Amino acid sequence: MNENEREDKPCEDRIDNIQQMGIPSPLGDQPIACLTIIGQIEGHMALPSQNKATKYEHILPMLMAVEQNEKTKGLLLLLNTMGGDVEAGLAIAEMIAGMKKPTASLVLGGSHSIGVPLAVSADRSFIVPSATMTIHPVRISGMVISARQSFDYMRDMQARVARFVVDHSGMSTEHFYQLLMSRDEMANDVGSILDGQEAVDSGLIDQIGSLSDALDYLRGRAGLRPRRTNI
Repeated sequence: MNENEREDKPCEDRIDNIQQMGIPSPLGDQPIACLTIIGQIEGHMALPSQNKATKYEHILPMLMAVEQNEKTKGLLLLLNTMGGDVEAGLAIAEMIAGMKKPTASLVLGGSHSIGVPLAVSADRSFIVPSATMTIHPVRISGMVISARQSFDYMRDMQARVARFVVDHSGMSTEHFYQLLMSRDEMANDVGSILDGQEAVDSGLIDQIGSLSDALDYLRGRAGLRPRRTNI
């Protein structure tokens, strides 16, 4: 490989990362790594190519790389997701919750369904005022062979989701299930839709905030100098 080819290789890798995962690289020159969870969270079944999706097999090794990289001092998780595969979402959430490096999540647009555990998995969660979060019961799709066993599976999975959310937020179990089974807010289903301030008031999200607020939190936790502001 000649010198010109070596110079072009980082640019090609950066473009490929953007096309595949929506970010230049989680392990760049900046001390705060950034990961995005957008569209639908893809699990064991591949989604149609026209769907905007986050693949958990991409995110898990990236989280491991962030945790092991000595140059990375914190992780910012940007969320705008409709939800998706429950087990894949919980796997990502558990990885984030188990990291020793400072983490922060920022809900932009929305973080619905299994996006709720992802939003609360970080050390500090932020949400913009215009964003929304949907809490509703676990569903399954496809063929159902036995109704009783399928119901038991969904009940147990719902309990795992509820336990994770309650353990990583300020919301009580009673309030979570109250929102989960509400019949007043969703036209064709049970559940609740919370806007940014309602999510904070309920104890689900820590605070209303913007990108700069989340970055300031991470820089403070990591012991980095505050960013300069122009007057």
